[in-house]
Amino acid sequence: MQNEDRCIVHLDLDTFFVSVERLHDKRLIGKPVLIGGSSDRGVVASCSYEARKFGIHSAMPMKMARKLCKDAIIIGGNMKEYSKYSKIVTTIIDEEAPIYEKASIDEHYLDISGLDKYFGNYNWASKLRHRIIKETGLPISFGISTNKTVAKIATGEAKPNGLLHVPADQIQAFLNPLSIKKIPMVGKKTYEQLLSMGVSTIEMLSNVSIEKMDMHFGKAGIIIWNKAHGIDPTPVLSNSERKSISTETTFEKDLMDSSILKQKLIIMVEKVAFQLREKQKLAAIITLKIRHSDFTTHTLQKQIPYTAFDHILNQEALDLFKKLYKKQNPIRLIGIRVSGLVNGKQQLNMFEDSPEMTKLYQAMDNVRQRYGEKYLKRAVGIKTSEEQKDEENSRD
Repeated sequence: MQNEDRCIVHLDLDTFFVSVERLHDKRLIGKPVLIGGSSDRGVVASCSYEARKFGIHSAMPMKMARKLCKDAIIIGGNMKEYSKYSKIVTTIIDEEAPIYEKASIDEHYLDISGLDKYFGNYNWASKLRHRIIKETGLPISFGISTNKTVAKIATGEAKPNGLLHVPADQIQAFLNPLSIKKIPMVGKKTYEQLLSMGVSTIEMLSNVSIEKMDMHFGKAGIIIWNKAHGIDPTPVLSNSERKSISTETTFEKDLMDSSILKQKLIIMVEKVAFQLREKQKLAAIITLKIRHSDFTTHTLQKQIPYTAFDHILNQEALDLFKKLYKKQNPIRLIGIRVSGLVNGKQQLNMFEDSPEMTKLYQAMDNVRQRYGEKYLKRAVGIKTSEEQKDEENSRD
């Protein structure tokens, strides 16, 4: 059953990357803006509402986006700036909200249950929203309801730059006419499968039996069924910590040479491991992602002892690569992610590591922090002059 006394707020910074760019360049306001890689192999990371009118959306190949909107302004993006503004918003929320959860760089959940006795939940959320807009200049949308799912859906309906409150007694009426795509967890494959079952709206989904959802989708189907009925007991976790660190690379040309791919992978692992140590985090899970030339994507993950050391993560990543790599299938993209993060500095592994190893990492990190990551790399990650020439010639 649903707890109608809960009050959950979902905040989402509208077209966040684009909005930050517009703070620095007012000429971008009102223009179709795309954030992402500018090459034909790049993808759209974010786009303005003006660009969306042309059918452009995030994760779309940049080549296709340019065809849809020839006048679009393409910006490579500045993650350092986006992170800075994200932290500003989080700081404001931290000062105001009793419990909050940072779900991503541009969205948060707040549990403000009980505040209505003193301030009125809608008024409190409205004041917080206006403070964020005033202090950052960024547009932001809010959704308010009794749980995370309905609050998030409400935020989507409040966009752009709006606030929507869905009281407990209006939840089903609010959800019913909406597309099933509005439900968190309903991705492309689930959406297509539901459509094949004759289900297109949340009202139609709510009329499907829970047994049928369980039969077709398993446990996920039961969760989706509950969401369609406005039921979501998931708590707001009082934790603003980052849940994972990842990086991925799309190659200019599809690669098949395992030695080159391993070299690329080690460079990426080295980058992720440095970020772990810089943030004083340890990882418990490592995930490898490979996308082939036909766009089929495969991932494989492994539980590992808590670590932030390159040499340990490298071995784990290479073991995963060995399992996923197929000689005859060209690779377009490779990515690495570490998750299951906890606060803490790397402890010595009494079987493998030595104090000298720890001191070496500290010295390496000091150099990177002072001069930048690119100035210190493992030998395996450094291209020879011949490799650099070959790479340059392949681009000509």
